[in-house]
Amino acid sequence: MHEVLKVGGRRIGKGAPCFIIAELGTGFTQGPEHAFRLITAAGQSGADCVKVQIVFADEILHPLAGKVSLPSGRISLFEHFKRCEREISFYRQIKEYTEAQGLVFLCSVFGTKSLSMAVELGVCIIKTASPELNHFPLLQAIGSTGLPAVLSTGVSTLEDIEKALAVITRNVCILHCVTSYPAPENEYNINVIPFLRKHFRIPVGVSDHSLDPELVPVLAAARGAALVEKHFTLQKDGPALDDPIALVPSEFRRMTERIRQAETLPLTEVLAQMEDRYGKTRISAVLGDGRKELAPSEKDNYYTTRRSLLALVPIPKGNRLHEHNTALLRSEKNLRPGLGPQVIPAVYGKTARRFIPAGKGIAWDDLE
Repeated sequence: MHEVLKVGGRRIGKGAPCFIIAELGTGFTQGPEHAFRLITAAGQSGADCVKVQIVFADEILHPLAGKVSLPSGRISLFEHFKRCEREISFYRQIKEYTEAQGLVFLCSVFGTKSLSMAVELGVCIIKTASPELNHFPLLQAIGSTGLPAVLSTGVSTLEDIEKALAVITRNVCILHCVTSYPAPENEYNINVIPFLRKHFRIPVGVSDHSLDPELVPVLAAARGAALVEKHFTLQKDGPALDDPIALVPSEFRRMTERIRQAETLPLTEVLAQMEDRYGKTRISAVLGDGRKELAPSEKDNYYTTRRSLLALVPIPKGNRLHEHNTALLRSEKNLRPGLGPQVIPAVYGKTARRFIPAGKGIAWDDLE
């Protein structure tokens, strides 16, 4: 493993400044001009990098996944992602503008189709979201590109991270995360950052979905986070999925300034300042015990958020299972999750012992 990554002329990791990522999510899909305003504001607010998502709905969810409740309301995620799909020419404009502002262009990919688009764009770094940590075919494809990779590790155990890093073995860093929107600050367990860094000997950062602009990011920087990612928006009541939990420019600027200050001070001094502001009890809760475990707000989502094998179409009894009638998808709240990605070699080629409806998670007792 490597303790430093080189990305776009910058260093991430040991001895380098904290790499600050403005997560635009899918907010930039409102159009190029809106995206340009977001990118300009992010740069002016102290970001080193802006991150977008290359979305194809069918790489993420089944059309029958139904509606879920999010801070922005109850919505169909599949339909939302369909509306966010864009041609490569759109992403090319965004990338060129980002790099013209002196910022690194980072994109999340969700399957081989979005990964292929990212590679065609000529990106210098790739990211996966927490639900893709067990999408081993995608991780293998990312590793084969040779590009630096950032893996978010929310809703995961230490063993899950170890399995992912057995697939991508070089040019990789991870982001500690709590996969909840908004995430409770007192579940962030910031002391896990130095533990993970020592355990894996790679750069470790934090992807923060909590609401406070400073609490998690500053403590993370003080505990050695190599990267900090935070959602960014121009207005909290905007139409983007994550706008209600994102930071507006003034908040993001305050966060970056406090991170830069924390990097220059001894840990004891940063903790004293934060305790004066937030109280010793609250700071202790956010720092946590340093053990990598599922956060309480994540536990119910462990199987439904991560990837599992679902039937893409109705599969008649006696038909063989293969990559065209099944897929590794997030089941979310309304579909039963199926077998994990690691069993695909044992599943493909087997025949269905009963009719399997579209959207159903594939179980062992569905197979001959």
